[in-house]
Amino acid sequence: MTSTAEGAGQLLAISDLHIGYAENRALVEAMRPGSDDDWLLVAGDVSETTEDIRWALKTLAGRFRQVVWAPGNHELWTHPKDPVTLRGVARYEHLVGLCRELGVLTPEDPYPIWNGPGGPVVVAPLFLLYDYSFLPEGSATKDQGLEYAHGTGVVCNDEFLLHPDPYSSREAWCRARVAETERRLAALPADLPTVLVNHYPLDRHPTEVLWYPEFAMWCGTELTADWHRRFRVEAMVYGHLHIPRTTVHEGVRFEEVSVGYPREWRKRSGPPGVPRRILPKEVGDA
Repeated sequence: MTSTAEGAGQLLAISDLHIGYAENRALVEAMRPGSDDDWLLVAGDVSETTEDIRWALKTLAGRFRQVVWAPGNHELWTHPKDPVTLRGVARYEHLVGLCRELGVLTPEDPYPIWNGPGGPVVVAPLFLLYDYSFLPEGSATKDQGLEYAHGTGVVCNDEFLLHPDPYSSREAWCRARVAETERRLAALPADLPTVLVNHYPLDRHPTEVLWYPEFAMWCGTELTADWHRRFRVEAMVYGHLHIPRTTVHEGVRFEEVSVGYPREWRKRSGPPGVPRRILPKEVGDA
């Protein structure tokens, strides 16, 4: 693990920047830390193209003391707009290399320790994917769940753009990522709390408010349902749902920090593109 000097900064988080939209790109252009010691956690879905991902992470890394990135599904798409045609693990490894060029920490790096206000805590960016275990009501298997989703017309574009190569399926890739990540988290010092950063929630409860419940199939895995208890979690940071909010589950804060699409954030009362403070905790936080 790496560590940081003590300072007066904040541990901030944001996700689902989707800078392919000009309005969202402008939000990143305007984003600034509150102090020279602020860190920024980016929980995936920066964009679909490597050029956009590089621009956004380079811009943010030049402003924040440390940027920590966990991939979303959009970064992993092999999109026809992107001249980089890598698939699956090769695409992910390409993005990890891009981040390392920029000084951005990834799930493949030693987990850093936040020693600022509210610390020390281990900050662990995760890459876990999903395994179709968040099934729709009445479905007992992945095939039944997908049949139901196709019947409703609510099908994630991952089915067409997110390739698991060289794994046989996305769920096989997920199981491999879960096993390796679980091993690393179990090896952390038992006296240090953690902030876990993943594109998807580690527990299913945040998906209960989805307008289209069948979309939960592409939102995580039951294999991580107890991680917030097992790994001394101070806060579980995620995105993907485009429903920014704080929930408390079994005494642990779950922070959904999405920006989302312009049509979504224009309806909200607060200013868009403002990172959420994770540490130190806000007054009144659980």
